[in-house]
Amino acid sequence: MSRGLLITLEGGDGAGKTTSLSFVRRILLESGREVVVTREPGGTEIGERIREILLQGRETMAAETEVMLMFAARNEHLVQVVRPALARGTCVLCDRFTDATYAYQGGGRGVLASRIQILENWTQAGLQPDLTLLLDIPVDQGQLRSKNRGSEPDRFEREKIDFFERVRSAYLERARAFPDRIEVIDASRDIPGVEEQLRAALTSRLAGIAG
Repeated sequence: MSRGLLITLEGGDGAGKTTSLSFVRRILLESGREVVVTREPGGTEIGERIREILLQGRETMAAETEVMLMFAARNEHLVQVVRPALARGTCVLCDRFTDATYAYQGGGRGVLASRIQILENWTQAGLQPDLTLLLDIPVDQGQLRSKNRGSEPDRFEREKIDFFERVRSAYLERARAFPDRIEVIDASRDIPGVEEQLRAALTSRLAGIAG
């Protein structure tokens, strides 16, 4: 049996990940693949408890603590959900993965990429997404969309605009560094325009991936 595919969705606040995730899942199911949809931080009981601390906590937290909590949740996620699904030949569709750590804790918080990489190497042991769809949107446009949702902002969403500019820059830097894996999607377009890009990316990228 072939190993399943790990496909991740990334992007800043207001990029439309939730809508895009549903669309990508539908395309994968239509292609005849079994799909598990999950998220980070989260995806397991322990991961969801860590997510609550990271997103809803009001306490001041050192940036390094934030990184280590992210990878603690990720390790449980890999052990309990991701690796078993991939071993069964199932496609794992994940809302955020390690690129988000480089963007938010690296770019946003200023944690050295070399420190994040140490934890990445230890936790993932070489496992990388087969395809990452990066939903890119100008920060001001993304923040306007987030405000229009009307939900209570979480711990990250309360950050100032320069934080999100650094996050976006870090994401785009990752895309330039890993062009064979990361496909940048213009998320500033309307939903049909975004879905058109997603479908094209999936069609072209998955054609060259065994699985």
